[in-house]
Amino acid sequence: MIKKFVLLGFLIALIYISFACAKKTQNLETALNSISAESLAKDTQILSSDEFEGRAPASKGEELTVNFMKEEFQKLGLKPGNGDSFFQDVPMVEINSIPEGNLIIKGKTRTQEFSFGDEFTSVTLRTVDEVSLDNTAIVFVGYGIVAPEYDWNDYEGIDVRGKTVVMLVNDPGFATENPELFTGKAMTYYGRWTYKYEEAARQGAAGAFIIHETEPAAYGWGVVKNGWTGPQFILPSEDKNMSRCAVEGWLTLDVSKKTLQEAGQDFEELKAKALERGFQAVPLDLTASLVLNNSIKESVSRNVIAVIPGSERADEYIIYTAHWDHFGRDPNLEGDQIFNGALDNATGTSGLIELAKAFKNLGSPTKRSIALLAVTGEEQGLLGSLYYATHPIYPIKKTVAAINMDALNIYGPMKDITIVGYGKSELDDYVKEAAAEQGRVVKPNPTPERGSFYRSDHFSFAKQGIPSLYTGTGNDHVEHGEEWTRALKDKYISENYHKPSDEFDPNWDLRGAVDDLRLLFKVGYKLSMESTFPNWREGTEFKAKRDADMSK
Repeated sequence: MIKKFVLLGFLIALIYISFACAKKTQNLETALNSISAESLAKDTQILSSDEFEGRAPASKGEELTVNFMKEEFQKLGLKPGNGDSFFQDVPMVEINSIPEGNLIIKGKTRTQEFSFGDEFTSVTLRTVDEVSLDNTAIVFVGYGIVAPEYDWNDYEGIDVRGKTVVMLVNDPGFATENPELFTGKAMTYYGRWTYKYEEAARQGAAGAFIIHETEPAAYGWGVVKNGWTGPQFILPSEDKNMSRCAVEGWLTLDVSKKTLQEAGQDFEELKAKALERGFQAVPLDLTASLVLNNSIKESVSRNVIAVIPGSERADEYIIYTAHWDHFGRDPNLEGDQIFNGALDNATGTSGLIELAKAFKNLGSPTKRSIALLAVTGEEQGLLGSLYYATHPIYPIKKTVAAINMDALNIYGPMKDITIVGYGKSELDDYVKEAAAEQGRVVKPNPTPERGSFYRSDHFSFAKQGIPSLYTGTGNDHVEHGEEWTRALKDKYISENYHKPSDEFDPNWDLRGAVDDLRLLFKVGYKLSMESTFPNWREGTEFKAKRDADMSK
């Protein structure tokens, strides 16, 4: 009799477990199926409409955008992510620097003047009424890099304090594609314009200009012109950013060649010398003069954050991120003045809503909490994510991972998915598993020379040691193959990226975006049901910070 009761109990338990597993599978399928191309398109079209005026921080477009996100999260039944608020205030300073005349470069034989916007751009991060370069000596400093781990110092033996430095874009590995020089074709952080200005400031330079070349920059002059002429947003600083260079800017390649020619130098010859370890900076016997008059306005922008609390470890978080902002409106443009930012990044922002909907459709909460974070100021230098990462709502050591979305797939289903920064963290393994379930393969980012790992919001989290994932769309189209996809992507970069023409197109094929969102959902879901924490791979620059935080 006892054996019969034991057997009966075992059978009941088995039936219960089977039922629970079936229910779990059914709930997962329901959650995945709730992610749809139709709702993704609808929200993307709204966010990138002219009514939202390009979603600039501290504008009417911001008000519409952050309230739209809040209302969508509320409709889904999500809780405020910052106490009783869906918002995190991000203090910003808006600086509009207007040149007082042209950039003047004097040589021994003649004086050259260059026009703002078409031939050079210039901004300042100093929050003062006026900055200037007054006949500052110009020095060519190669790539403007100091990297002890690569035995590289472009500033060695030269004092540039109070001078204007001119430098090449990207890093030496790109030009040579030598894997033993930096990281070969893959851009390091030393190749980013943000680093170059930071290093010039550390060296005491008064001005810093980067020579623009389309291929190593990964975008044309139009992108520079649109992004660096007009109001710039920065986070406030106690020293009013007086530690930064007075002037930061870009020169067109043509202007750079003319300038070097006036100094008796050849651009190609100097560029070749700059690729050699031990390169010595070259004083050009030229001076630069420029005055910037600044209008300064303090403002507060907002990150939008919602949360789905976990059932067992609610104090541990998986954070999905996407930036809601774009460039707003430029009244100086003829014709279309609105930078709608449909692909970049109304798609990713809408993706947050789709993921929120999917997690709510699970039926029961995950063990860990899921946070959806739409950040401001990405286009101005990752400001919203930088502010969150340095003023975290949830403790850094309790943040399991950050999963970032920036420009979803508008080209259709892919056989592959790319990881930007492939090989850096254990999150790669989660992507591989989810991709295999879709019959897809994982590939490294095919264009690492563009420095994409350092250009989106996951980087702000990575710098704080949080394992961070940023996937690309893939390139091997199910029907048309790789060449077709890459041609369309190149067309977007040259014609639409950071331009008013980045507008919603009802002909977009968002099936690929749905695939990617479902994949990222599965990655986050698996993380949310575990008790372990993923980490960075050995040898990556973020692992030491993570290890130190987790050991506290």
